Amino acid sequence: MPLSLLMLALSAFAIGTTEFVIMGLLPNVAADLGVSIPGAGWLVTGYALGVAIGAPFMAMVTAKLPRKAALVALMVIFIIGNLLCALASDYNVLMFARIVTALCHGAFFGIGSVVAAGLVAPNRRASAVAMMFTGLTLANVLGVPMGTALGQYAGWRSTFFAVTVIGVISLIGLLRFLPVKHDEEKLDMRAELAALKGAGIWLSLSMTVMFSASVFALFTYVAPLLGEVTGVTPRGVTWTLLLIGLGLTLGNVIGGKLADRNMALTLIGAFIVMAVVSTVLTWTSVALIPTEITLFLWATAAFAAVPALQVNVMTFGKAAPNLISTLNIGAFNVGNALGAWVGGSVIANGFGLTAVPLAAAVLAVIALLLTLITFRQSATVELAAATN
Repeated sequence: MPLSLLMLALSAFAIGTTEFVIMGLLPNVAADLGVSIPGAGWLVTGYALGVAIGAPFMAMVTAKLPRKAALVALMVIFIIGNLLCALASDYNVLMFARIVTALCHGAFFGIGSVVAAGLVAPNRRASAVAMMFTGLTLANVLGVPMGTALGQYAGWRSTFFAVTVIGVISLIGLLRFLPVKHDEEKLDMRAELAALKGAGIWLSLSMTVMFSASVFALFTYVAPLLGEVTGVTPRGVTWTLLLIGLGLTLGNVIGGKLADRNMALTLIGAFIVMAVVSTVLTWTSVALIPTEITLFLWATAAFAAVPALQVNVMTFGKAAPNLISTLNIGAFNVGNALGAWVGGSVIANGFGLTAVPLAAAVLAVIALLLTLITFRQSATVELAAATN
């Protein structure tokens, strides 16, 4: 396997870790900076909005650059942003630093997936892209619990220092091993923008938004839920995050196999299970073992939808492959921001932490309704051709 591909995976690991680890550190950050839990939750929202807004913007800014140069520039932004997070003197500086870090996220994955596919033979392109995104999966399995443990032991800033170091290693690896190609096709942004027509693309992106909103309404506040309702210790939170990461990984594998058989039923089934399990967590969250089981099932169901969502969007966005991959990352993060805001609003309005899973269930139901509408529309000539 090319070392350049491993460097892309390491970069994805670093980016995924810095995005998700804030959930495990939320109580620590809130206490240190003197803000409420919902206030700290806005750090998740701010990052997500930074990705959503920055993804198409950075894609256009880097459109004329060679892909290696674009990836290197984006990784430099990532390093600067994480260093600012580690050195942030107050909440406002930390929010600014999170947004700076987020700017590189969507464009890096969009451009990186194209580069990964070009590093191997044509019959191995899907595997190469999957290898890059394995870094994102490992960020949930290893990066988040390890980063949470480090932050609880040595302070939350130490986690961002550690991610900065990983970013520097990734940058060196990209500079050293990523080849320069002189025959790259230049991105025709006007052609790609013109291709973003049809209900299928926008319905699919909306499904991604609502799926991610459901996940992050709960995931953003899982640490305070575990600590204040379930009575889990800080060390126990780390182990629970590891369990959730394992569920996410298992769900990703299962979802990929199921989506190959029937994409529509996979999405419908995943959203139904997410809604049911999230509702159940409202009652099981008061006891340790039922909570752990419920969260594992929830994580498995959630990431079972991810491969199908990705394939679904790419199916409808065939005419705009470069832009649609970046927009889908943006859609995930719009959902992240929406979910974090919904969960924080539930808490801030006095409904309590146990109401957060119920809010996540409602968002999963909305995602389910959008899915039913999308595939019902596939009876039309345009959508039927895209989904067959």
